[in-house]
This record gives sequence, structure tokens and C-alpha cells, in this order.
Amino acid sequence: MTGYTPEAAEIVQRAAGVIAAKHRGDLAGAEELMSAFGSEQSRTLGFYLLADLALGLVKAQSRQSMDDLVRELSLLSHFHRDGAGHGRCGRPVSR
Repeated sequence: MTGYTPEAAEIVQRAAGVIAAKHRGDLAGAEELMSAFGSEQSRTLGFYLLADLALGLVKAQSRQSMDDLVRELSLLSHFHRDGAGHGRCGRPVSR
């Protein structure tokens, strides 16, 4: 995380911890980490920086432009919102 302050690195790690805890079914741990942010501004910054870092990693691996990645992400979020989403690993969910 080049260029991030130690405080920014800490809130990014906390945001990643929230997601990891939630995915392993530790909802109490996720909630505890969420409350540890201290302020809404800190929480928002943490998840923004985590998203930026994650998109940067995907961009580097896929060699897509950031605009293409964001467009694809927008389409995927639209499908999930409308109930036509995908399960883990991108497999379509049977409805």
C-alpha cells in the first residue's frame, strides 16, 4: 500500500477484516471490527481505500482499464440488485 499513512493502512486492514469475518460466518467479529472504526468518516475512508486497492489488483491481473472494470462491476451490481446475481466463483444462481 505504497503512499498510505500508517493510519490509512490500519483502517484498510480493518475493512478487509470485516469482509473476511463476514465471509467466514463470524458476524459478531465483523460487527466488533465495524464498531472499532470510531467514526463514519473513518469507516467510509477504509472501505474506499480497500475498494481502490482491490480494483488496482484486479486491473493489474486482468490488464483491463479501470473504466472497463468499473463498468463490469456496475453491471454485476445491477444483476445482484435485481435478483439475477451469481453465486461464489461467478457461477449463476438457480432461481
